[in-house]
Order: sequence, then structure tokens, then C-alpha cells
Amino acid sequence: MYLLHGGTGDDSDYIHFSNILRYAEEHKIAVVMPSGHNSSYENEPEHVQPWPHRYWDFVFDELPRVCATMFPISTKREDTFVAGLSMGSMGAAKWAVYGPERVCAAVLMSGGGMDTNKIMHIVGQYGSEGGGTDFNVDVKGLKAQGFKLIDTDDKLYRTARENVVQGKPLPKLFMTCGGNDFIRIFAHECRDILKGYGYDVFYEEIPGYAHEWDFWDLALRKALDEWLPIRHDVLLPEQACLPTDNKKRGI
Repeated sequence: MYLLHGGTGDDSDYIHFSNILRYAEEHKIAVVMPSGHNSSYENEPEHVQPWPHRYWDFVFDELPRVCATMFPISTKREDTFVAGLSMGSMGAAKWAVYGPERVCAAVLMSGGGMDTNKIMHIVGQYGSEGGGTDFNVDVKGLKAQGFKLIDTDDKLYRTARENVVQGKPLPKLFMTCGGNDFIRIFAHECRDILKGYGYDVFYEEIPGYAHEWDFWDLALRKALDEWLPIRHDVLLPEQACLPTDNKKRGI
């Protein structure tokens, strides 16, 4: 499972603020947590100097190939999942839409494909530069990532629709959001649009939670315990039966 962090966070967030290590151990699943800074998992424009950071190419293309080369993990579609929270849910939605043949399911926590202009409007209403909001959001960081995202949601939904028309395999989408989360209206919008296209979308909203780690930890546990079709058998049975005697190994 490729697990993407949110805005103003980094690759260590899940280690520090959730129980993902315990959940991964319980289910014997490899969890890959890359750092995307505040990129919204987008490539920077070519004119950025001295060179543009290609965050999307790294996460979507380079990272899976490196992991498959270095670790004994399955690369089969049915064994591969992507998940993310807030900004990371947008990256996970992109992965599911742009690479539907590579992942069988995506978990979108507190987000999905979202209209960045609307998000910036709400952030402007509820907070000020450098401070928090009633929703416990870093306004300055959210604005910074938002400016990089303008119009990407249109491309996401256009590609999602094309996938259906072309008969591509569609990943199962598990969406969840806190009942008090400021981003809830955008999660509803994403859910309704993708359902309308024909995607299999499961949506759960839990009252009493906002944009917070208590909720995301609960969502991760639910995803691994109940939602994702995780295989719990040995992926490489021939490796489990290797002889231990050095002579039989030819050593």
C-alpha cells in the first residue's frame, strides 16, 4: 500500500501520529510512505529554476519500480493499494484514475478530487496567514499547495470519465470523512461525480471528527481490517520452503 501524507506534512507523519506500524504488522502488508512536500503530488512547471521537482513522476512511476526492484513485494494489481489523507487523498485519487490497471483499490481520507478554487475561498473565510483555523488547518501551507493545483481537478474527472468509456478496470474507491471536517462538501462532490460515472464508491462519514489524526488513524484501521481485499497467504511460497542446509543450496 502506497500511503500519501497531507499538506504541510512529510513521510514521517503516519509513523508519528498513527498506529500504521502496528496495523501493517498485523496484516503483513508492506506500506510505502513517500514525501511529497506541499506539491499536491504534481510536477512543478518546466520553467521553475534551477530545475523543476517532478513529484508526480517520482511517486507514480519511479517509486513503484524502485520498490519492486529492492523488495520482495507483489506487483499484481489485486495486491496493490493506494491511500492518502487530505492532500494525500488527492494524490491517491490521481493514482487510481491515471493508473487504474495498477491498483485495485484506493482509500481517500478527508478529500478526493477537489475544486481548489473553492477550497481557497473557504480557507480565506476561516483563517489568516500563518495561523490555524476553526478546522485545525495550516492556512499558509494549504494556500501554497492550492496555487499549484488550479484546474487539475478538471483533468482528473475528465480522465476518470474516459476510463469508463474505454472500458478500463476501475479501482474500488473507499472514501471517508469526519462529520465536522471543512473538506466534507468536496468529498461529497467527488463521491457523487465518480459514482455518476460508474465507479464503485464506498463512502462513510463519522460524526464528531474534524480534519484530525484521531479520525485518520481510525480510518486506516478500518481500511486494513475491513475494507481492503488484503490477501493473508504467502505471496512467495517457494521462498518459504527453501532448504536451510548449505549443501542443498549449493553454497
